[in-house]
Amino acid sequence: KSELKDRNKLFIDVRTPGEFKGNHIRGFKNIPLHQLAQNAEKELSKEKEVIVICQSGMRSTKASKLLKKLGYTNVTNVKGGMNAWF
Repeated sequence: KSELKDRNKLFIDVRTPGEFKGNHIRGFKNIPLHQLAQNAEKELSKEKEVIVICQSGMRSTKASKLLKKLGYTNVTNVKGGMNAWF
């Protein structure tokens, strides 16, 4: 949680907009998993660490693998997702 103030990190929530609207962590940006591939170039920087979260950790694991394939080397998956955060 202390990392949220770190400007060298990007925080991405890959849940649906409905889930995000219902409950999210301030500082996280919502890019749904199905839109991640086409939005990564515009929204993310390969210079920064990308931290990915979803509800339980399943979608963020997929998102982490996808980002690594796209050339993002510093990707962190929040294990357990939102369920573990609170």
